[in-house]
Amino acid sequence: MKKKILSLCAVALLAGSVYAAHYPEITIKDLKAAIASKSVTLLDANGTDSYKEGHIPTALNFAEVKKDLAAKLPSDKSALIVAYCANEQCSAYRSAAKAASDLGYTNIKHYAKGIMGWKRSGAKVETPK
Repeated sequence: MKKKILSLCAVALLAGSVYAAHYPEITIKDLKAAIASKSVTLLDANGTDSYKEGHIPTALNFAEVKKDLAAKLPSDKSALIVAYCANEQCSAYRSAAKAASDLGYTNIKHYAKGIMGWKRSGAKVETPK
């Protein structure tokens, strides 16, 4: 039994290291400015159901676009990419951020407050048409 627990811990540690990269946070003020200037690509990592209920304006549904992400992101590898999920406790954004990083993007940030913080701030959300 002890060996099983140790091997499960090792698997968990290895799985966690896949997303070990750190992505700097972006403030809501800076994110709103980037959206207004059309200088950001947003990746919503909350899943399709949440995305349909409302997402940050212009955000891509990562669950839908991840297989074709390279075609959805800008050609400039230094362009601002922001990944987000639900809130500060959520780590789903890491898969979207890592996918962009794996494609060679170098300016990836994390909106830690996520969709919940966006809504709490009173900012508007988009829903698919």
